[in-house]
Amino acid sequence: MNNIAQVNRLFSIVFDPGIQKRFERIMLILAGVGFLAHLLLIVLKSNEVWFLANVNSELLNDPITAIYTPFSLILFYEVYLLVFYLPRSFTSCVSKQFEIISLIVIRKIFKDIPLMDLEGDWYLSQHNLELAVDLIGFLLLFLLIYWFSVGKRRLPKRAVEDPKLLNFIASKKMVSLVLLVILIVMSFYSLVNLIMDFYFNEVVNNVDGVFFNQFFTLLILTDVVILLISFRYTEEYSKLIRNTGFIIATILIRLSFSADGFLNIILILTGVSFALLILQIYNAMENPKLDSTV
Repeated sequence: MNNIAQVNRLFSIVFDPGIQKRFERIMLILAGVGFLAHLLLIVLKSNEVWFLANVNSELLNDPITAIYTPFSLILFYEVYLLVFYLPRSFTSCVSKQFEIISLIVIRKIFKDIPLMDLEGDWYLSQHNLELAVDLIGFLLLFLLIYWFSVGKRRLPKRAVEDPKLLNFIASKKMVSLVLLVILIVMSFYSLVNLIMDFYFNEVVNNVDGVFFNQFFTLLILTDVVILLISFRYTEEYSKLIRNTGFIIATILIRLSFSADGFLNIILILTGVSFALLILQIYNAMENPKLDSTV
């Protein structure tokens, strides 16, 4: 019991509401500064100033792509919130994952819009077709996330009084704290690699997957660890299957970072749809009287 109290105390310090608010303000300030800095880099490249004249990056060709930087910083804050939500429930954590992937998709759209081909047979352009699919895919993704949130509200509410459940929550808080440390190290490593590629190689490869590729891989491993821990505290078949299904959805989303073209958004939609179906089946099993609602 003493260990549980220590873990809870450390978690409450790290994720103190005051610290969260300060971190949020810092990220918003950095987002504004990053937006202006990105615009400045675009202006310098257009005027062929310094080494920027030879930099080959889609993010420096149009002022609209400057939106990419503040979105990236907002995404980092969302990752912090995801780590905070991790001890609550598998469903809350997965819901936050879907919000993050939706922001990644819209960030990619902002990057791709300036690259549209508006000359000649524009409707036959591969890039234009992929952008159109991404836009439609984002709308579908937004709808699926809404349905998932509706399904999440149908989950049965249980009082957090059972000693086993308290131990399980404490174990998840410990996993969250370890995950936060790893993410901080990983984010600095990704940032350094990005700057090195930008400065020395004058190119940024797979910019959409920077950090988040490794993040979702780590998230899969974290989900598996929590699933294994849950075996000690629950033997409910429906809950174990639900959580396993959510891990499969996360794996599909992770695979989307390695996919090009239409397959990227297809994998994302497949993963979210799979999780939504798992949740609907779980709710039908746990709340059979409500199985007629969405």
